[in-house]
Amino acid sequence: MLQQRALFFCAIDFAELTDLCGSRKTSRKNNRGSAMKIAMIGTGYVGLVSGVCFSDFGHTVVCVDKDPRKIEMLERGEVPIYEPGLDALMAKNVDAGRLSFTLDLPAAIEGAEAVFIAVGTPTRRGDGHADLTYVMAAAEEIAKAAKDYVVIVTKSTVPVGTNRKVRDVVAAANPGLDFDVASNPEFLREGAAIDDFMKPDRVVVGVENDRAAKVMSEIYRPLYLRDFPIVTTDLESAEMIKYAANAFLATKITFINEIAALCEKVGADVKQVSKGMGMDNRIGNKFLHAGPGYGGSCFPKDTKALARIGQEHASPMHITEAVIAVNEDTKRRMIGKLQDLCDGKFNGKTVCVLGVTFKPNTDDMRDAPSLTIVPALVGGGAKVKVCDPQGQHEGEGLLPGVQWHDDPYDAAKGADLLVLLTEWNEFRALDLNRIAQGMSRAVMADLRNIYNANVARDAGFVAYEGVGRIGYV
Repeated sequence: MLQQRALFFCAIDFAELTDLCGSRKTSRKNNRGSAMKIAMIGTGYVGLVSGVCFSDFGHTVVCVDKDPRKIEMLERGEVPIYEPGLDALMAKNVDAGRLSFTLDLPAAIEGAEAVFIAVGTPTRRGDGHADLTYVMAAAEEIAKAAKDYVVIVTKSTVPVGTNRKVRDVVAAANPGLDFDVASNPEFLREGAAIDDFMKPDRVVVGVENDRAAKVMSEIYRPLYLRDFPIVTTDLESAEMIKYAANAFLATKITFINEIAALCEKVGADVKQVSKGMGMDNRIGNKFLHAGPGYGGSCFPKDTKALARIGQEHASPMHITEAVIAVNEDTKRRMIGKLQDLCDGKFNGKTVCVLGVTFKPNTDDMRDAPSLTIVPALVGGGAKVKVCDPQGQHEGEGLLPGVQWHDDPYDAAKGADLLVLLTEWNEFRALDLNRIAQGMSRAVMADLRNIYNANVARDAGFVAYEGVGRIGYV
């Protein structure tokens, strides 16, 4: 078992790699930086971003998916998810002949030195555990199709011990196959995924031997050369790093939301509190922004999975369990805040909601606070008008009973309450005077603390409330 270590190399631009690495046709056996063939199983958020970025490193990447509609879209140059810059980067590498898409898994992995599993691991109903059905199915398909030595890399977020189960599944399906497994968890932020992949805080690689480590180091060679840290460790540690990191970040968010609730009771300003806290180098200022609770594809799923892992191993994750509970309480607290601003009831009120995705620069609605807050408004009898730059496509099926608008000023007309729920840049510099004049009753619930009470008052709002800040004007 390898000892944990960080590997560093001198900095260099990607453009210089051609001279260093030679032609893409150079055999990988020369160990001097040749391009590799990679198969990426799954073209969801993680798989597509990773595949595109690996191809931009100079590798030949084939992305595989079972959904014909998705593959057809990708072959037409259409990106099925919203991620800034992904469409252009994808087109660039397709045109260069390094990136392709297929439904044919056996053809995709033929000659591949590494096959990445990047399929979904949704929360399993009933027990909160990650559902590994798709991971294990992919592992078995890879095993049956592979002929030569290959490293099977789990990119999906999976519970500790999963990679060893993958190894067992592959060995059982193809006893004669020469292979290794590796864990390579992703740390991509939606809305900034390309930058995170190209300029990571770190890359985590879990392997069992030097042979697999060499393959993984060759895949990530452009990052080695640019002095980005690659942490190589054992399988279990790599799996745990992902869950521990996300649980800690979720804890920071939840902690400041609890502090915000207390600030409202004692008259403190959470923005000043978080600023003062964040200046401490031991704490840092990231993820200390009070709001309506965390959501998205990672934090809700991963905290639940970590809590379940702790329960299964008789080592309860008490802090993580509390984080999950407090996050749900935070969403409900926001509903109470809005109800107070509507004189105690939503019935008969018109509410304008700006932003429904779980964060800006994405179309992802998974576990977004809006999925708790907006149905409460509709269920309470409010007429709800929604505006989101990218959320309508997903939101139409998830938020029935609302009216969708392309323009925030149009959405706010005649409203009794304006709710800022997602901090899109489009909502950071609104003409509040124009908004207030068009509303039936100029009241604002700023659940992302974009503005403040004085700004709202000067613009003509009769009431303003943020999160953890001075309340009514």
